[in-house]
Amino acid sequence: MSQKTWGGRFSGTTDARVEAFTESISIDQRLYRQDIRASQAHARMLAAVGLLSTTEAEQIVQALAEIEEEIASGRMTWRTELEDIHTHIEQALIARLGDVGRKLHTARSRNDQVVTDVKLWVREAIDEIDGKVAELQRSFVQFAEREQDVIVPGYTHLQRAQPVLAAHYALAYVEKLQRDRERLAQARRHADILPLGAAALAGTSLPINRDLVRQELSFSALAGNSLDISSDRDFVLDYVYALAVIALHLSGWAEEWIIWSTTEFSFIELPDAFCTGSSIMPHKKNPDVLELIRGKSARVISALQQLFILLKGLPLAYNRDLQEDKVALFGAHDTIEACLSVAAPLVQGSRLRRETIASRLDEGFLDATTLMEGLVEAGMPLRAAHEVVGKLVRECEQRHCRLADLPDDVLASLLPQRRDAVTFLRSRLGVRRALAAFRSHASTAPAEVQNQLRFWKQHLNM
Repeated sequence: MSQKTWGGRFSGTTDARVEAFTESISIDQRLYRQDIRASQAHARMLAAVGLLSTTEAEQIVQALAEIEEEIASGRMTWRTELEDIHTHIEQALIARLGDVGRKLHTARSRNDQVVTDVKLWVREAIDEIDGKVAELQRSFVQFAEREQDVIVPGYTHLQRAQPVLAAHYALAYVEKLQRDRERLAQARRHADILPLGAAALAGTSLPINRDLVRQELSFSALAGNSLDISSDRDFVLDYVYALAVIALHLSGWAEEWIIWSTTEFSFIELPDAFCTGSSIMPHKKNPDVLELIRGKSARVISALQQLFILLKGLPLAYNRDLQEDKVALFGAHDTIEACLSVAAPLVQGSRLRRETIASRLDEGFLDATTLMEGLVEAGMPLRAAHEVVGKLVRECEQRHCRLADLPDDVLASLLPQRRDAVTFLRSRLGVRRALAAFRSHASTAPAEVQNQLRFWKQHLNM
């Protein structure tokens, strides 16, 4: 018999160039564990409904376990003429069991087989990435605890804006990463629906029991439309979208710390073990790991676009184009897995340059907004207060002084109706006083930041 799963229809052999062009074993061989697990569940179900004997099912399950060990140990020879991982495993099974092995594919198609394998793989991949994102969250929480008494400038438009606690800054990334984990959880729910049993596209006339397979493979539900099943790659889009947003967040963080590590900023000291030097300039300490995280994010974002373009024009049921989905899927996953593996220890090993930050903290009028809000609290309309403080900033620039250096008579003139105007306004001036004035929920107010630190330590089991 032909070693092709579809060979009976054809009288001649396949051109070797076609075999090389159409093979996917170079990509999908990593699905072997999932393919074997799904095949074992399928065999047990076939026995339960009488399409295999109990003995035949046991032989198949055992032989598949042996094949899994053969692949895991590197003893399986990959052959382009066998196209994909499914055919390699089936042919190895037939070589062991003969006609009993030929019965395994009863009531299924490679169409529903491959999407089942990919869903099994995606569920495991999501769990792995979720664990690494949680590890990075914990690293940022540890960074927040370690640097919680440090005040740093907050920026908009890369211009100094308002003071924030370093802990508040670090916890901002914990929030972003939490949303990433929620997207991963949503993608996992979409992958947790069993496709197997749809066969090629219309189902089967054989008396299968899909729910038995669902239970054995721990899927939460059965896919409801056989025609939709073999063409559905929404769950792949969901997962790669979640990975693309993680890439976006990692890239933004990397960019920020690259800037912070420059001599011009000198806010942070990166660990030597995560930097490299120059082949010609002996003084250089380059943030190459962060630069590569920023660069590799392009791969993940482009993988999402690749999938959208791949799927955008496909009619219902299976089309061979879908073979290409795994190139984008595996590439995006591998890239994010690699980035997360170095991100967490890099955060753990980094330290803020406290003295450098403190020496320049009064630059940039970080207390201007808090002064304005003090005037508002005293009854001045916001737009009027905004203009008044803007003029004061311009005056300070001309005097080369801080807002806190303005004389008492200038401050008193801002609120002539209040005898305590100077005391009231000075309580808002200076970076530390400005920061202490914050009070709104989720702000950089010290009490709020402590609440958030406690919340995240509890939430992340730290």
